[in-house]
Order: sequence, then C-alpha cells, then structure tokens
Amino acid sequence: MRVLLVNTSERTGGAAVAANRLMEALNNNGVKVKMLVRDKETQQVTVSALPKSWRLQWHFLWERLVIWMHLGFKREHLFDIDIANSGTDITKLPEFKEADVIHLHWVNQGMLSLKDIQRILASGKPVVWTMHDIWPVTAICHYARGCEQYHVECQDCPLLPGKNKKGLANKVWKKKAEILKGHNITFVTCSEWLAEEACKSALLHGQNIISIPNTIDTNIFRLQYKKKPKQHFGLPEDRSYILFVSQRVTDPRKGMDYFVEAIRILVDMHPEIREKMGVAILGGHAEEVASRLAMPAYPLGYVSDPEYVAQAYSVADVFVLPSLEDNLPNTIMEAMACAIPCVGFRTGGIPEMIDHRKNGYVANPCDADDLARGLNYVLFEADYDSLMNKCLSKVARSYSQRNVARRYTEVYEQAFRPQRHCKS
Repeated sequence: MRVLLVNTSERTGGAAVAANRLMEALNNNGVKVKMLVRDKETQQVTVSALPKSWRLQWHFLWERLVIWMHLGFKREHLFDIDIANSGTDITKLPEFKEADVIHLHWVNQGMLSLKDIQRILASGKPVVWTMHDIWPVTAICHYARGCEQYHVECQDCPLLPGKNKKGLANKVWKKKAEILKGHNITFVTCSEWLAEEACKSALLHGQNIISIPNTIDTNIFRLQYKKKPKQHFGLPEDRSYILFVSQRVTDPRKGMDYFVEAIRILVDMHPEIREKMGVAILGGHAEEVASRLAMPAYPLGYVSDPEYVAQAYSVADVFVLPSLEDNLPNTIMEAMACAIPCVGFRTGGIPEMIDHRKNGYVANPCDADDLARGLNYVLFEADYDSLMNKCLSKVARSYSQRNVARRYTEVYEQAFRPQRHCKS
C-alpha cells in the first residue's frame, strides 16, 4: 500500500510537524509513505515538492488579495480566513498517480483550491483528511471562536466586516457542500474535542469521523539532564524556568495575556522567586512580551529544528500553554515526552493530554488566578518526580509511533471503516 500525505509546508507549523512525524511512524511500521508539499525545506527523499512555477506564489497572493478586499483592505483576520479559490491540481503528478490512498492534512494558503479537492475526490482514490483545525468543516475560518453557524450553514461570518459579512462565507460553504455530496471521506481529528466539534457541522452529515492523536519521536523528545541545555542557551544555571512555546507568542489565541497575569500573581504569592526563577520563551516575537513579565524573561527565538526544541523543553521545570482554543497541541506532547509537567486551560484537546493533578494541572478557561494556582501546584506542592513519571507513561501509552501507526494503518486497510458516524 502506498500513501501520499499532502500538506502545504514540510516543516513550518504544527500540522507540518505532525504530518512529518506520522510519515516517519508509518514508514517505520511497514507502510510506504511519501509527502507532497508546496514549501519543501529539506533534502528528505520521501518529501516531494510541487513543480516549481510562478503560479505557486500567485495562488497564495491571489487568495490573500481576495480576502483582503473582503476585509475592507484591512489586515485584521487576513490569515484567520482561507477561501481556497486558487491552488494546484495534484492529480496529474506522478506522486498522486502512484498512491493508493490520498491523505490530506493542512492544505491552505494556496496549496489546494476547492476545485483541486473536487478533482481528488473524483479520481476515485480513497481519501483521508486529518483535521488540524476546524476549517474543513466550516466555510472559511480555522477556529470558530464560539460561532455556531457551521452547525447549520455559514452565512453571516463574524470575521468579515460590514457589507462583506454576507456572501463570501456562504458562497464557500455551498461550494464545500457540493464537493462533499456523493463522496465519502474519512475525517481524522487529533482530539476527541475536535471530533465532537466536527460532528456538529452540517457539512459532515453522512461522513465518517474518527479520532487519532498525533505521534512523537521519543528518541528526540526525551528526558535530558537540565544543566547542559541551560549552558547551550546561555541561561543562568542557578535558576529554575517556566517555559512558554508558540510559533508566534503574540497570537491572542495562545493566551499570552493570561500567562503574563498568572506570572504576576505567582510572584505576589512567592516574592522570593524573582531571584530564583525565570521565564524562557521559545517562538517568534518573544522579545515583544519579555518586558511584560514580573520575573526575568529570556527570549530563545524561533527555531524549527527538533533537537534544538527538545533542548529548550529540557531547561524547564514546568511548561505553560494557556490556549483559548486549540486542537491537540504538539507543544504539550513534546514537553511531556521530555518529562516536563504541563499547565494549561481546560479548552480544546488540552484536558485530554494533561491529567489534572497527575501529570500537570488543568486550569479553568480564561482564569489567570487558576493558572497561577496550577503553576504553584506543580512547582511547590506536588510530588514532582511522580508528575514527571506520569508524563512519560502518558506519552508511551497514547502517542507512541507504533500505536498511532497501527490505528492509521487500520483506517487505510479497511477502506474507511466508520468509527464515528455523523447523523443527518
């Protein structure tokens, strides 16, 4: 069996990381897998790039231009929306023709248009689509932010201003509905939370949905001796560290404002920790938030090299991710694989990963006080060795390459055996 994974980027973004890890897991467990991307960043032989052409950049720019116009020529929400009006027809490529199963991942920002997806379905090849956010089952948004219109039909999109609110979202919705009509796709979500949200979408009536978590390479993300990574990053060795990681740390969805307030509350509880602890921040724009924190902060920059990232986790005593809406964050999985207890809000798939007061702390959503209590629990109250051990056992039990590869192989081999059915 030959499987083709399709994703916009090879390395950049959480979906790319997850797709790469899945490719490795499947190849290590007897499934022949290749990956097709628009943005190839390495010399990996199992990853193919779309044929070089000026059209690749044009697809991206044209979609952004149309969205920008509908936003009233403003940048707000410019990258919160995708309309898939332009992309590349991959059905003519040898990688597509050789594959027995087409496995879509994050295919936005000019990778595939709705028409391209329609061509893939019309080819007759089995299609699996792993959802890394909610875009496949809404009209144009990647995160619903409390909007429930997709339960019935997207029409008056809250991300679009004034007179542009009506029209675009409903137009894309109807195109998606027409494409899915008469075709069966196995939709895979990385968390039970996203599976439940997806099943509420009117687009998926009659489609199959199952939940399979992402996997992780525990040869890279593993327990390490903390002193060496501290030296590597030039961090003072006499401090303990709270770690925050995000591709863009200023993204409001990642909850930085709540993190800043929680650190202030924690310092008020324990004033002495200003001299004993620090905050390490890994991600883009880290310098912009470092000065807002009530204890010394150390921006580590943005990198995508897994070994470097694993070392960053290893400097920490606790990892914090107060996301307001998230699927199954790779960062929590990575931290736990490095035996770092985690603190996060009870949102999205986070409570499926953090077992409250067992391997970390799950705080009430948008509650900086409870987030601070979680930090206090991990750092000063809990049996820390027990938390570490339970992090490692959770990763081995739930996110190992063998377990995840076995579940995906079952999906491929049994031709989309339904495991979750959305009722009409």
